[in-house]
Amino acid sequence: MSLKISPTNFFNEKFRPQFHFTPIKNWMNDPNGMVYFQGEYHLFYQHHPESTVWGPMHWGHAVSSDMVHWEHLPIALFPDENGFIFSGSIVIDTSDSTGFFDGGEGLVAIFTHAGEHPNTKKPRQVQSLAYSKDKGRTWTKYEGNPVLKDSSIIDFRDPKVIWHEEERKWIMVLAAGNHVRFYSSIDMKSWSFESSFGETEGSHLGVWECPDLFPLPVDGGHRWVLIVSIGDNSAYNEGSRTQYFVGDFDGKTFTNENDPKAVLWLDFGRDNYAGVTWSDVPKEDGRRLFIGWMSNWKYANQVPTETWRSAMTLPRSLSLSSTKEGIRLVQTPVHEISALRKPVTSIQRTITLVPGENILKDIKSKTFELKARFMMKEASVFGLKVHQSKDEETIIGFDSLRSVLYVDRRRSGDHSFHNAFSCIQEMDVLEGEHLSLHIFVDTSSVEVFANDGKHVLTSLIFPGEESDGLELFLDHGDVNLHSLDLFNYHSIWAKGGS
Repeated sequence: MSLKISPTNFFNEKFRPQFHFTPIKNWMNDPNGMVYFQGEYHLFYQHHPESTVWGPMHWGHAVSSDMVHWEHLPIALFPDENGFIFSGSIVIDTSDSTGFFDGGEGLVAIFTHAGEHPNTKKPRQVQSLAYSKDKGRTWTKYEGNPVLKDSSIIDFRDPKVIWHEEERKWIMVLAAGNHVRFYSSIDMKSWSFESSFGETEGSHLGVWECPDLFPLPVDGGHRWVLIVSIGDNSAYNEGSRTQYFVGDFDGKTFTNENDPKAVLWLDFGRDNYAGVTWSDVPKEDGRRLFIGWMSNWKYANQVPTETWRSAMTLPRSLSLSSTKEGIRLVQTPVHEISALRKPVTSIQRTITLVPGENILKDIKSKTFELKARFMMKEASVFGLKVHQSKDEETIIGFDSLRSVLYVDRRRSGDHSFHNAFSCIQEMDVLEGEHLSLHIFVDTSSVEVFANDGKHVLTSLIFPGEESDGLELFLDHGDVNLHSLDLFNYHSIWAKGGS
């Protein structure tokens, strides 16, 4: 059963994204349980169905054939005597290692129960199982829950489970306060501790959450990537963020190949958190597919939306690239999103930018994709202003003297809800005289992929209804525009959803 949506009631509210996933109504945060199974991409998510602010967590559920158009399904997992349903993952149990599927295959969810110890009544987080025999439409919780607990750790959550072919075991990576832990199992019911990682590595500006672990090819071999999100800390304006580590995993231990003090940020904007990847994407597809929660714990409960709260980032394909600094993650939007394109303009000749002249002045749009390539001849500041009006604009700019790309949302619209929202977000882009930008602008968000996805910045904005202008600007310097393609985007909810 899908949830019917009336186009007159939903998905046309102020600030509602038109090509990013959002819940029909009420609260959403972390993506959970992402798995590809029998032709469907499943997206579960942290959900409070009774309020637009965080509360008792359930697993919301949606499915898609293309990661672009989504069918909303009924809530998958509800709180019970063991607690709320916090984050976790789903795998296909192809060989019925759990014994849940009578020798066949099915979906197994591994998630955190957040509740109280039955004896002491102190807060506790434990890991539990549920399984589905009908393509994820209904779920049965395992009668032996919880399957993993440790009373010495309060923040003990967000299990990501993978199949490790060489060891012929299930591997779980689990956040444990200021580090992650690795466990192994042959049946997902009994787990053995293998190792821990991270107490003295990477960033510790907040509690560690939502880990993910996967291999990616690079330089004729492969490396393992460990993603870890970091919770909000009131001492830092940036709020919650996501880092990653590159190294090796032998089925027991993860080894970081970078300096322990090195911090590799997955995204330099303030609004890409708790992202993880889809399990069981077919080998013939070959992609490692990722999606994140497009918000920040600093202000997630206060953003100025009414009937719904929060969106997901665009789905992205992850890869590794060798750079002068070392092996780094690259993110590119999935090609399926291009189905929403409606061409607006294409410039395929070299144009020298002139201060005060805007070659896009006749174009109005609030939901679009823009691809452009520039060459700097001398120190310059230039870029794009989106959602522009007399009083508002969001600036996506590049300062070639500092080799910094930035998103300035100080005049992007409503930022009264939190004093940390109004800001300039920056990232270093050190790649010579050429700059390529791939930008996606929705009703209330900006996603910037620079130099083929080597540098990424994701940011929420909340502009007024009248802010639909677009400006290609040059403050000073000498810059050539080599090419530009602009596409308006159709709404994925144009027919009222599913």
